[in-house]
Amino acid sequence: MLAHVQSSAVLGIDAYQVHVEVDVSNGMPMMAVVGLPDAAVNESKERVRTAIKNSGFFYPYDKRVTVNLAPADIRKAGPSFDLPIAVGILAATGQIPVTELEGALLIGEMSLDGSVRPVTGALPVAIGARERGQKKLYLPAANAREAAIVEGLDVYPIASLIDMARALSIPGSAAKTPFDVSLLTLDAGHHPFEFADVKGHAYVKRALEVAAAGGHNVILVGPPGSGKTMMARRLPSILPPMSVNEALEATKLYSVAGLLSSDVALVNTRPFRSPHHTVSTAALVGGGSVPRPGEVSLAHHGILFLDEFPEFARDALEVLRQPLEDGVVNVSRVSASYTYPADFTLVAAMNPCPCGYYGDIFRACTCSRTQVQKYQRRISGPLLDRIDLHIEVPRLSEEELLQTRTGESSASIRERVCRARSIQADRFSRIPEPVNDPDAPQHPADAPLPEAQALSTAYDANRPRTAHPVFCNAQMGPAELRAFCTPSDPVRSLLRSAISQLGLSARAYDRLLKVARTIADLSGEAEITTSHVAEAIQYRSLDRKIWGG
Repeated sequence: MLAHVQSSAVLGIDAYQVHVEVDVSNGMPMMAVVGLPDAAVNESKERVRTAIKNSGFFYPYDKRVTVNLAPADIRKAGPSFDLPIAVGILAATGQIPVTELEGALLIGEMSLDGSVRPVTGALPVAIGARERGQKKLYLPAANAREAAIVEGLDVYPIASLIDMARALSIPGSAAKTPFDVSLLTLDAGHHPFEFADVKGHAYVKRALEVAAAGGHNVILVGPPGSGKTMMARRLPSILPPMSVNEALEATKLYSVAGLLSSDVALVNTRPFRSPHHTVSTAALVGGGSVPRPGEVSLAHHGILFLDEFPEFARDALEVLRQPLEDGVVNVSRVSASYTYPADFTLVAAMNPCPCGYYGDIFRACTCSRTQVQKYQRRISGPLLDRIDLHIEVPRLSEEELLQTRTGESSASIRERVCRARSIQADRFSRIPEPVNDPDAPQHPADAPLPEAQALSTAYDANRPRTAHPVFCNAQMGPAELRAFCTPSDPVRSLLRSAISQLGLSARAYDRLLKVARTIADLSGEAEITTSHVAEAIQYRSLDRKIWGG
């Protein structure tokens, strides 16, 4: 007899449907699984066989059991097919009815005693099931809370194979996990770290406020104990709350990576990832024999903090270039290509030299000039070009250390950041009009500007709308820069001097304009002025002072 059970698997962070076909017929007694199964899927034969027997059901030891996982051209990985295979065998041998399987989707790993263990990727599976119009999802009880945030889908938690058989044999006996809108509660602004604890460093805190307001990447350079790590860990406390769509995207990544605990339904605070400098390239950006999202994707819509920046392997640092530029990571394999979102803010911290005291006014540096240059040039120019703010963090003086008054609270800084993000969200919700460039060839008044129109059309077609309400200045492309960051003549003169003195590349010039736009937003001003550009130039001073352009 042949039985059909619907299941699902995850490719990247999105789910696709898998048809589990089970045939029990006469022939050489054995169980075969086809459809490009990996080792974990192949081992399901022993788990399923033993689980069926220990649950009190009959397993056809004298029959040939053939399991096909379609589509057959995509490799199937993981133990999540155990439950649908077991149910398929029970249905094919007539031990449970098949009527309740219509429109239902099953996932779950089996224990030898018949209990159902949790699996990864439950949220993408639930979202995919709803999009395909399926109404029922049977999955491990430990994953039910995670899947229940998907509205319009009946989620049934299953504890064992016996529970699964009862739910299919007696309609209405299984209790649903109801959709609870309270599970979508987002960050309320409570963080374990508070900016009020930071003494002094007004300049650095201002730079971090600019970074948070515009989503800009930051590198902090200073001697040991100057407060770089302390301030970086407090940056999430001034970031704006996540939107529901952002939270769902982050939750999907954590679900696929197996990092979502059973008592957490939604990642509702912006992620803060801080991998050790010994992290491998695959662990940092994603990949492996069975591709998984890396740290840059787990920091999606949040912060990726890399402490002791030059100590990371050169290869690991250089692969950051593409996600920093594109906001995604593409992992290519012979069998398939995987795309993981990686829209994060990079915060890096480093000492200025091997001993840590180069340029320190309190302690002499013991490194030679060659050692200092070699250490600093572990950070390549192309990577540094993608970091918007270069901030020197000096050591605090005795007076600053001994002061008892607290600094400005995270809540007040966050209020300004949210106000600036609101200005940006309103700006990017409008279609930009083509803007004439004074340096560009002039066209007749009634003639179109082909390039500007093409850029605006592409922007309108591709830009996120309500799905991404916190679109920020750091993500602006050429069309947005032309529409919203056109410099006046005095600003052009200042920018010309900066380009000459700092040796800025075209990318660094664009990022300078984006930072100036953010500073203007924090000031509530519609136009970029020389004061905004002058402050932005201060945040690129390390191009000349340390790296020498």
